Amino acid sequence: MLKKFIRYLILGLGLYALIATLVIAFYKDDPQAMIWQDRESFNKRYIEKLSLDSQTTLNTVLDYLGSPDLTFAKRDKEQVLQIIFYRTQHITSDGITTMDECTGLLFKNGQLILWGPSAYSKYQEEVR
Repeated sequence: MLKKFIRYLILGLGLYALIATLVIAFYKDDPQAMIWQDRESFNKRYIEKLSLDSQTTLNTVLDYLGSPDLTFAKRDKEQVLQIIFYRTQHITSDGITTMDECTGLLFKNGQLILWGPSAYSKYQEEVR
């Protein structure tokens, strides 16, 4: 009886470990389904990992983070400049996402060129 119990216990723990491993390995986070606190952390972690060496595109960011909280764009002849904002820090509980609660990512012709506090300043300079 004890051998049978131990056998089922080991089998159950093994099955649990297998299912947990599969979920962790293959389940993709969906930012749209997260509560706002989790989404802020998710956005912040992703943005902190960005690098200009990796040639990040606008579509890559949109695929991973989903729709931005704020976005602005300008076209000047052949050049398209777009800045998108993702919420990364909570400041005021007013139900409105503002730029000071977000981190901006600046794209030129679909390629990431700058992010962080200076991204919006650079966008404004380029717009003029």
